[in-house]
Amino acid sequence: MSERPKPRLYLPQPLAAGAVVDLAAGQAHHLRNVLRLGTGAPVAAFNAQDGEWLCRLGATGRKQTGLIVDSRLRAPEKEDNLWLLFAPIKRTRLDWLVEKATELGVSALLPVWTRHTRTERLNLDRLHGHAVAAAEQSERLSIPELHDPRPLDRVLAAWPDERRLIVCDESGVGEPIATALARLGSTLSALLTGPEGGFTEMELDSLSRFPFVSRVGLGPRVLRADTAALAALSVFQAIAGDWRRPRQR
Repeated sequence: MSERPKPRLYLPQPLAAGAVVDLAAGQAHHLRNVLRLGTGAPVAAFNAQDGEWLCRLGATGRKQTGLIVDSRLRAPEKEDNLWLLFAPIKRTRLDWLVEKATELGVSALLPVWTRHTRTERLNLDRLHGHAVAAAEQSERLSIPELHDPRPLDRVLAAWPDERRLIVCDESGVGEPIATALARLGSTLSALLTGPEGGFTEMELDSLSRFPFVSRVGLGPRVLRADTAALAALSVFQAIAGDWRRPRQR
């Protein structure tokens, strides 16, 4: 396998040997004007469907710059199907949460409205941009699917029976997360973390009535919402996720 060059770009267009793929204006600007790459410079391009490919920077056209696709560096890979449900928080912390959740291998990001959720608007385009940048940096091939925000009760009403929902409960009622994950093993799962201020007792009682819900605790300290999400993801990946497998390159 050839050494992967830097930079590394996510491109949703089909990638195949000999193809010429147009770059978005921002991508072309970054390569030409920020990194100051010249025609023929190596660039890696990737997506989940086609894997990762060695490309060359094409000549600058009147309106755009393209990549010439040469050879495959990595074939598409099967990735764990882990969802993260979270109550939106303040912008800076939310940007950071999406970036780090992407690095930690989340396959879907589902923002949910709860009783204590304070943020009312989400810029999904901005959050998608953070996810793309994190995937480029972390060498994953896919981008998490980013869902439109919905009320938690509506999400639960349409919940798939085969997927376990692990609720991070700051009340301390649930069993320790490590114990729960060791018991659940490789069950198809999703993690749910609450807003700043936590879930209401009514919400926790309602969650407990669903047969697919497991309430877990995250230790003796009260964590910020973004810290709780990333702590839970890290424990999940270490016990039941892809941290158990060696890195394949």
